[in-house]
Amino acid sequence: MASTNAPIYDELFNVLFVIGTILFIGMTALVIYSLIQFRRKPGEEGDGLPIEDNLPLEIFWTAVPAVVILFVGLYSYDIYDRMGGMQILSNDMHSHHSISSQEKVWGGIGSSKQESNTSRDFPINVELTAMQFAFLFNYPKGEIISGELHVPVGQPITMRMESKDVIHAFWVPEFRLKQDVIPGQPTILNFTPTRTGRYPIICAELCGPYHGGMRSTVVVEEPEEYDAWFKKNSKQTEVEL
Repeated sequence: MASTNAPIYDELFNVLFVIGTILFIGMTALVIYSLIQFRRKPGEEGDGLPIEDNLPLEIFWTAVPAVVILFVGLYSYDIYDRMGGMQILSNDMHSHHSISSQEKVWGGIGSSKQESNTSRDFPINVELTAMQFAFLFNYPKGEIISGELHVPVGQPITMRMESKDVIHAFWVPEFRLKQDVIPGQPTILNFTPTRTGRYPIICAELCGPYHGGMRSTVVVEEPEEYDAWFKKNSKQTEVEL
C-alpha cells in the first residue's frame, strides 16, 4: 500500500474475499454432503425419487444471492463515493487545469469526499497526456515535460488526464488506482502517496498492437529530493513550489 487510497480499496477487497470464501466453502461442503448422502446404495437398482420442485429451497437460493449482490453493490458504491468517484469538480478547481466552466469533469478518484468538496489548492498539479503508446507528464508551474511521474511523499497530487487518440487507462497497482483516460473527456485524478519508491504505471485498457509496452514509472520521493529534481528540470528561473 503506497497511497492513502489503498486502505479504502483493500477494505472492499477484504469484504469481497470473505464473502467469496464463505460461499465457496458452503457450496463445496454442500456438494460433498450430497455426494455422500444421496449416492447409490449397494443393492439399489432403481431410479432416484422423482422430486420435481421444492418451493422453500428455490426461494432460499434466489433470496440469498439477491441479498448478497445487493449488499455488494451498495457497499461498492459507498467505497467508490468515499474515494471521490461520484464528485464533479466545483468551479473553483477548474482554473487549476484550464478547464472551462462548461465542461463536466468527473474527478476526485483517490481523494476523500471531503477533499473533493473543498477549494484548497493541491500543492502539486500535473497534466497527463496519454497517446499510443506513451504517458507524458507536464508540470505547468515549471514547464517540465517528463516521461516519468515524480511526486513528493505525503503531499496531495491532482492530475488532469486526457487522451490524444483512443481510450487508455492510468493504473498504479501499489496505489490501488486505475482510471480510464478518455479522448475528449478530461478526467481529474487525486491521490496522496504515502511511501517512497518507484512504482510501475500500466495502461490497463487495450489501446493497440503495442498496448503491452505502454508503461511508465511513478517516482515517489522525499520532499527535498522532489524539490531538487523540480528545480533541476524546470525551465523557469524561479518557481513557486
